[in-house]
Amino acid sequence: MQLAPLLKWSCVGALIALLAIPSRAQWAYPPTKRTDASDTYFGRRYPDPYRWLENLNAADSQAWFKAQSGLADGVIDRIPGRDALVREWTALDRLQHATYGAISYQNGRVFYKKTLGGEIVGKLYLREGWNGPEKLLVDPSTYKPGVTTTIDSVVPSFDGRYVAIGFSSGGAEYSEIRILDVDRRTFLPERTHPTAGATGWTLDSRSFFYDSGDVTDTRSLAFKQHRKIRLHRLGTDFSADADFFSDASNPELGITPRELPAVGVDKLNPDYVFASVKTEQPELRMFYAPVAAMGRVPLKWSVFCRPSDDLVKGVVRHGDYAYAITHRDAPRYRLVRTPMSRLDWARAETVLPEAKDSIQALAASRDYLFVVYSNGIVGRIVKLAYATGAVSEVALPASGTVGIGCPDRTTNRCQVTLTSWTLPRTLYDYDADTGAFTKSAFNTAVAYPGFDRLVSEEVEVPGHDGVMIPLSIIHRKGLPLDGDHSCILTGYGSYGVSLSPNFNLFYSVALRDVVIAVAHVRGGGEKGESWYKAGFKTTKANTWMDFISCAEHLIRRGYTNPRRLAGTGRSAGGILISRAITERPDLFAAAVCGVGDANALRLEFRPNGPLNAPEFGTVKDPVECAALYNMDGVQHVQPGSLYPALLGVAGWNDARVPAWQTGKFVATVQNASASGKPVLMKVNYDSGHFTEDKSVTFRDFAGQYAFILWQTGHPDFQPAK
Repeated sequence: MQLAPLLKWSCVGALIALLAIPSRAQWAYPPTKRTDASDTYFGRRYPDPYRWLENLNAADSQAWFKAQSGLADGVIDRIPGRDALVREWTALDRLQHATYGAISYQNGRVFYKKTLGGEIVGKLYLREGWNGPEKLLVDPSTYKPGVTTTIDSVVPSFDGRYVAIGFSSGGAEYSEIRILDVDRRTFLPERTHPTAGATGWTLDSRSFFYDSGDVTDTRSLAFKQHRKIRLHRLGTDFSADADFFSDASNPELGITPRELPAVGVDKLNPDYVFASVKTEQPELRMFYAPVAAMGRVPLKWSVFCRPSDDLVKGVVRHGDYAYAITHRDAPRYRLVRTPMSRLDWARAETVLPEAKDSIQALAASRDYLFVVYSNGIVGRIVKLAYATGAVSEVALPASGTVGIGCPDRTTNRCQVTLTSWTLPRTLYDYDADTGAFTKSAFNTAVAYPGFDRLVSEEVEVPGHDGVMIPLSIIHRKGLPLDGDHSCILTGYGSYGVSLSPNFNLFYSVALRDVVIAVAHVRGGGEKGESWYKAGFKTTKANTWMDFISCAEHLIRRGYTNPRRLAGTGRSAGGILISRAITERPDLFAAAVCGVGDANALRLEFRPNGPLNAPEFGTVKDPVECAALYNMDGVQHVQPGSLYPALLGVAGWNDARVPAWQTGKFVATVQNASASGKPVLMKVNYDSGHFTEDKSVTFRDFAGQYAFILWQTGHPDFQPAK
């Protein structure tokens, strides 16, 4: 192929008619200055020429992101098929009469969010009793006229008279708290912002605990340091609220600045108030104090559990016993209990021993404790009767990913959700006394046209070291394995999070003979604690090497080929995708790094960086610093390499992964790649790490899919010449 001439266009991508250029053409990107910034750790210098992009409040940084996003918008807007995807997903969404979430029950009242098909955000509703008539409480579209506002959190008081509601806009994760008087349908005058929301009410339903801090700039490195739990009394000004629990008010507990506090009271176990502090380290650290002493602040707290007790995934109290999940001597976890009167987790009694699949979560009703298990693909529920200790397996109405919750813990009525790659989320009412399942009044599942023509396969792939890696593959029935299909491979692999089967309207793209694949790489939780720790800090390389092994399998088995394979990773999955394409650029035609961690050596220098150091490591430790360098995509970009087409995506209001994490990776690849393939940076200025606003989400992901399918040669997404 003859090389096309050098393309000339403006920084905002005015001449997008050149979309049909040959793949080896050169792209003229908005200029990106380089500086001499660097860090030196343990005798090694790490250049960081795009450090200046980290200051998102600076004019030059903002101008760079604006220019880059203008270019990306101009390119993506002209890819055929993008708008068809938006219309398709919008039409499918409208088929669903309603979706429900945040269901809670207090004093005979059921509170929930409902989003009608076609609505972009949910509204807050009320029923008097489970079967009472529905009443609209709050429509967030009227909260701030002209601004798309979402309800982030809904925390009703124990008597059901009040609801602490968190409102936000633009995908921001920190909200404004307002208190709704349910009977009067009016808000109390007081408000506070920015906060992560309320954590619970006091037993008299006249005060609630909430997250607070002294810094209001959510982009500041100090924002997530020294967070406090304050106690607010209804009818008073938030500015007068006392610091109830924090490193400042409780120095005797040794709380570090990066640990996030929470406080709550359980009305079924009203004798104690519980507090916790956490980072991204999964092991729990909790305290408790007598409720009767709450009038005296600061309280005298006792230790409930330490990280060294190895408790994870939650705790349930019933009577004098505390039940918890532990990974001590159990890589796939076991259920243990200890009496509150003689609290001793080191000698805790084993209630359910380790099984072949791993424990995912706990839930509780009045008389039963429910333990959710999964092998990464198929879930099950085990029921434990408190009174007798009898253990039985719940006979589920379908197979797939399962979850259970019991909004009214004064009864044994619970709700069970079931879903899979091709089965829409279905919500059942479950009577734990009789074992009966009935379709819930909150369930409105619909048969989406075409999805019955999709199948999913579950296989295991040999990894680079011989370990078998689970891989899920979704495609059209009867798809010929001729190696000539666009394929989108995604993965995550952090925090012990499992990518369990879950229905998604976006999978309609598979009806276009596109293969969707999900790699269950190490660092996730599909196979328990040992699987998680096998992709953690110094073993993190297994995460992207497993992803590469899955890519090779898809090619070897004829699902796709390197010219038609794309990889994607979001959030912490940015480590996975940035290192997969820098390690094996020859395997991928395209990649998307969505709100992604791609600059691991700088993870500590974002607002929630210290919070995440227990997960990824710290540059202050020589071994962990070396591991961070190994997982840093920016540091592994090599000039002159033939990198795949790359789309970086960021949310301007993202408080978790700031735009510069992905932006620096895009800038580095733009100035290093010799492949001639496009390297674009898209910024969603109306979003954060994610957003409930479906109009934003559909357009964002349709753009990502269109970019991928353009670059992997799908005929429906090729610009006209």
